[in-house]
Amino acid sequence: MIQIGSASNEHFKRWRDLSSSKGIRKHGEFILMGEKLIEEFRHQPGDWKIHAEILTEGLTSLWPEHDRDPRTPKRYFLAKELFKEVDVMGTHFNLLVLEAPTWETADLSNPAQGLELVCPLGDPSNLGAIVRSAVAFDATALILTSESANPLHPKAVKASAGAVLRTKFLRGPSLKDYQASGESWALDMKGDSVGDLKWPDHFRLIVGEEGPGLPELPGVRRISVPTRGVESLNATVAASIALFDWKRQTFSRP
Repeated sequence: MIQIGSASNEHFKRWRDLSSSKGIRKHGEFILMGEKLIEEFRHQPGDWKIHAEILTEGLTSLWPEHDRDPRTPKRYFLAKELFKEVDVMGTHFNLLVLEAPTWETADLSNPAQGLELVCPLGDPSNLGAIVRSAVAFDATALILTSESANPLHPKAVKASAGAVLRTKFLRGPSLKDYQASGESWALDMKGDSVGDLKWPDHFRLIVGEEGPGLPELPGVRRISVPTRGVESLNATVAASIALFDWKRQTFSRP
């Protein structure tokens, strides 16, 4: 086990950077945090590559001490104060450093296959919550625009309850430059009510960022979730309602 007690250590400085979307993009790694998420991950690790396990006082490795399996990650022991800086979610549990994938670019010149969710959400917690709903209601892919937070941000991973590890992500353009073949609909404050819609089987659904809203999107149909007593729902709730209604309607088709 490698001991780290200095804040000038290169490993520590890199891991500390992984609390931001910029740091994840720069280093090509992210940190999985939380006892429940890690235990679930260890039962179904998929193709994810584990670069390191980080421990501190009071924690023991999740792997046997003399495990010779080549997939067993290197173990690092951080001084308590350094560990707190890396454990930004305050989990007080082992941390796993995983390799961050490089996502393919979405081919918007072809129509969608199933429901593809276009997400310009810059708040990682909101993005993670929408990912959780997207997985629950069988969205086929989630397209990240240039405005999007990184879905492997610690807050996004937590809000998704780990669903980001099972989601197909694609890279998209800035929302203002969005153009796509096939049908594209957008959730907005004003538009056709989701309760009156006949949902297509294959289309792209754009979720607007709270605050900025949606830019002009030629050829995109605007839809809304009608409300009473409040002006609108937040993006996460509105998207979840739309996803549920799409799934309910299309699931019952022959």
